[in-house]
Amino acid sequence: MNGKNGNGNGDKPPQGNGDKPPQRNRVLKPQRRSLGPVPNLEEHVRSDWWRCIFNSLYLKTDGDVVEDQKITSKEIDYFLSLLKTKPDDRILDLCCGQGRHTLEMARRGYKNVEGFDRSHYLIQRGKGIAKKEGLSVRFKEGDARKIPHSPDTFDAVVILGNSFGYFETVQDDLRVLKEVARALKPWGKLLIDVTDGEFTRERFAPRSWEWIDKQHFVCRERSLSADGDRLISREIINHVNKGAIADQFYAERLYTRDSIVKLLQTAGFSDITIHGEISPDSQRNMDLGMMEKRIVVTAVVRKEWSQQRSRARREVRNITVVMGDPTKPDILKPMCVFDDDDFYTIDQLKSALKELPQYSVNYVTNHDSLIQDLMRLKGKTDLILNLCDEGFGNNPRKELHLPALFEMLEIPYTGAGPQCLAHCYDKSLVRGIAKEMGIPVPAAYFVNPEDSTFELPFGFPVITKPNFGDSSFGITQRSVCSTHEELLNSLSEIRSKFGYDKPILVEEFLTGADLTVGIIGNPPSNPKCRSVAPICRKNSVATGEVTQAEYTTAKHPATMIRRKG
Repeated sequence: MNGKNGNGNGDKPPQGNGDKPPQRNRVLKPQRRSLGPVPNLEEHVRSDWWRCIFNSLYLKTDGDVVEDQKITSKEIDYFLSLLKTKPDDRILDLCCGQGRHTLEMARRGYKNVEGFDRSHYLIQRGKGIAKKEGLSVRFKEGDARKIPHSPDTFDAVVILGNSFGYFETVQDDLRVLKEVARALKPWGKLLIDVTDGEFTRERFAPRSWEWIDKQHFVCRERSLSADGDRLISREIINHVNKGAIADQFYAERLYTRDSIVKLLQTAGFSDITIHGEISPDSQRNMDLGMMEKRIVVTAVVRKEWSQQRSRARREVRNITVVMGDPTKPDILKPMCVFDDDDFYTIDQLKSALKELPQYSVNYVTNHDSLIQDLMRLKGKTDLILNLCDEGFGNNPRKELHLPALFEMLEIPYTGAGPQCLAHCYDKSLVRGIAKEMGIPVPAAYFVNPEDSTFELPFGFPVITKPNFGDSSFGITQRSVCSTHEELLNSLSEIRSKFGYDKPILVEEFLTGADLTVGIIGNPPSNPKCRSVAPICRKNSVATGEVTQAEYTTAKHPATMIRRKG
């Protein structure tokens, strides 16, 4: 992640009301952005704190190092002199953050350099810079414990900017190094730049604070973990007018020279060399944290070339991807048109599918000729990957028309069927189905178009949403209401701004994280559920962001395949 302190935005969601009964018309109190005094920092560190902590605030708190081009250029000078790589060598910058080292190598003529990181925000930023400067760089998102490349791919792998030791256990760190050894070619080189654990353990500042720009300052607390192997840090980021805007906890493992050498040996590396220490020449030069003194280690993996498995020649399968029409308006998008995020997502999809040699993929996006195009594909395509949430003609009311068309043409497709999509368009119907299945749902109240007055049977906060509509249609930051006045304004906005003239659903607002579950298979067979993926997000009430999950889980089982017949 290229971070001196592992900084980012880790706001916790607002807490619920526990077992207290709802109070009628209760006004929600402002949520605190800070926990106040904490006696034990380690108790507040999540095991996966690194999943959602690296974003725009990270680039502010650590910007004096990770956004300083002179520091990056100087580091690359040193690292390349140690690796002795050639411009044609294939290099992986693992845990690359926003790709500052990756981009610098590309600027110097390295043609096959790739950045890999867990942070979607930082990867997008790196891609944007590469596109702006016309650099040939590939960026991918993922977990460092599972590098998505074949064995013997890279000439060199670098882990820079103190981006090693974030996981909760040493075993996870070992998994990273073993993955690196697998991905490296025989005699491939690894370079790690990691904090000097011995120095940091003895010299860390228990408390500090510094200005990070004219409007923000950060206060930090630090302590050793109970076993003394990790440095626990707390960071409160403050705005001069808004007060505390983030209160986050993180932990990083303290490797000494001896312990990092032993770990590399266990992972299968040899020729391990510690080249000394580096420290950034920060212009702010106030609190460098774990970037203050780092050791640089290189190693070589001596191994045989991986044996190539002989595979029976497979017939290429033809896949058709159906998506929304980017040339048409879309009322559900922020500006009613496809934006950069949409095109970025489409590019990422095409890049991923291109790496599957056993499939031939074509894309259908022109809805003016979509029906004719699909009729021509009948008998020529093996599967339709239905990614058209927008609906036929980008009309959300016609989302169910597409799977109905696929079924009439007898072409297998992914995703929900027309009946399921029809149900999901009516949120009250989905609520009823959930209740019959014994799934708890929040209390709700209908406001009809003709209702001039009404009284809520439960307390605030609430969330308003059109009862009929696709996914988050009509839901904005102002849909979360804490008073009667906010509620009336929200109802009026849905009517006027979105032209919605049907019943509006008012529900108790549920705090907490949304969950995404991937499902593979079809009833009545045993479908397999993939791992649950929590969505990290900020304090929803304080920022106005909506966190309540829509009851449309059944609508998008993205990998569920419906077979003809």
